[in-house]
Amino acid sequence: MTLKKSAVALASFVMAGCTQVGVDIANLPAKLSNTERVTQVTYGDQANQSLDIYIPEKAAADNQRPVLVFFYGGRWTDGNKELYQFVGETFAQQGYVVVIPDYRKYPEVKFPTFVEDGAQAVAWTFNNIQSYFGNTDKLFLMGHSAGAHIAGLVTADPEYLNAHQLEPDIIDAFAGLAGPYDFVPEEDDLIDMFGPEEQFPEITVTHYIQGNEPPMLLLWGEDDELVGRRNIDLLSQEINAKGGKVETKTYPDTGHVDMVSSLVWFLPTKAPIVQDVSDFFNQYQ
Repeated sequence: MTLKKSAVALASFVMAGCTQVGVDIANLPAKLSNTERVTQVTYGDQANQSLDIYIPEKAAADNQRPVLVFFYGGRWTDGNKELYQFVGETFAQQGYVVVIPDYRKYPEVKFPTFVEDGAQAVAWTFNNIQSYFGNTDKLFLMGHSAGAHIAGLVTADPEYLNAHQLEPDIIDAFAGLAGPYDFVPEEDDLIDMFGPEEQFPEITVTHYIQGNEPPMLLLWGEDDELVGRRNIDLLSQEINAKGGKVETKTYPDTGHVDMVSSLVWFLPTKAPIVQDVSDFFNQYQ
């Protein structure tokens, strides 16, 4: 096996949480850098309602750092913020105060509870991140896979943030990596997770588009066999039809896992996610 193939295979294990060695390697820079990591900050009183914060070196000098809230994926059933220290480190190096929340998952909870947890984490961030040198006038959301679905709904459906006396306009922009924004559950567990059937329209981001949502960047890998291209196509078409702001990018030879493993420090870059997301967010700072 070539070095590149070995690295990509290890990244797949990292994303699936299958090897502690892989996780430790991916997260090594976060442990050795001068980025400050504040862990296990609670944003609610339920299990898994906690978040980690990554503060760039010298952030205290200006107290005006942009803020990025990142939601990881895992089919709404798996994952934890400990696996994604490399995301916090990568974007802290770009100058962001990075917030990575955990959230409750199926089968403990069903839709919309995990989205409500996402909104609660965003509300906590908006109300408290100034104490960690973040600037709430520069607040961005990002997610991968199920995390992109959660962040997309928080961005598009005002009711989630309204529950915390906030409006979606506190979000300056959203970037989604391989998000299932417009889908109909077919597997038994997803039907149970998102049902009853009459509720299915409410699980799609497309359902809520009015044209006044924060700008969205929708990214997708052309080798993705888990989340189809129709998701970015249908959502972007609806945003454009309503006069909103949206950009889409697709990456050749890039699969579902590659979209987030491209942020792992030791891997060849299959997709310039960091640059593309940073360039998009910079338009709205």
